[in-house]
Amino acid sequence: MSTPQSLLLPEGVEPTTIESDRGPFAAHTIRVPDPLAHVLLIPGWTGSKEDFTPMLPLLASVGLDATAYDQRGQFETPGADDDDYSLSGFAADAAAVAASWTTGPSHLLGHSFGGLVAQTAAIEHTSSWRSLSLLDTGPSALGDSSQRPLSSLVQALGTVPLIDIHHIREKGIKRTKDIAAFMERRFTSNSVASLRAMTEHLIHAPDHIAGIRDLRLPVWVGRGADDDAWPHAVQAEMARRLDVAIEVIADSAHSPAVENPQGFADVWIPFLLEHSHD
Repeated sequence: MSTPQSLLLPEGVEPTTIESDRGPFAAHTIRVPDPLAHVLLIPGWTGSKEDFTPMLPLLASVGLDATAYDQRGQFETPGADDDDYSLSGFAADAAAVAASWTTGPSHLLGHSFGGLVAQTAAIEHTSSWRSLSLLDTGPSALGDSSQRPLSSLVQALGTVPLIDIHHIREKGIKRTKDIAAFMERRFTSNSVASLRAMTEHLIHAPDHIAGIRDLRLPVWVGRGADDDAWPHAVQAEMARRLDVAIEVIADSAHSPAVENPQGFADVWIPFLLEHSHD
């Protein structure tokens, strides 16, 4: 879960609804004249497009169009109970959002749970992407433990009101009034079916790293210095299997895009620029 530092949209960032062949998706976008390439950003579990808003002007400043969107059933993107919430379904959504924005391949970044979606999208829609970036995510499911009782949440979803779950999750956390209101609205706006499916994927998603490596797609891996989701050793081993170095972003934990956007940009944007020329 990422917590925005501000709800003010930076100059040039536009809130919009993207109409794709897989339905509408709420998004924050930024355009530049004659862009080098397009970047698609997939948020994580209980996250949203706002998780990336501070990054959009930084990407635009180097000539990159960018789109951050709410996944199916997440925050301001609608989701029905009978929608396809498989990893393949979420991956198809990503490819459809990218295709609605540009005719060429996009750079793809997935954060946390979004990284599992991005890996599936890379394998199943390879021609849609210039590169794959994995941020604060792992090679497969996070799993379940006493520290992360995700299976308990799966059981509660659909029986316990989302507002009650939100209050439990926020207990003892101090936030400014506007951010607290946003966090409540975002969590309680989620489709229960979507949130349940995402949670189950975090427990059971398979390892796709061998398949990613076989694609020969340019890959970048990074994490916040104090990330507390996938163990640091697991992320480092994932990078090793992909034959890349893991970039560690200072002054950040699980959400570098809002905690230290400039630091994140400094270690990520050179990779994007390297792979933005046909």
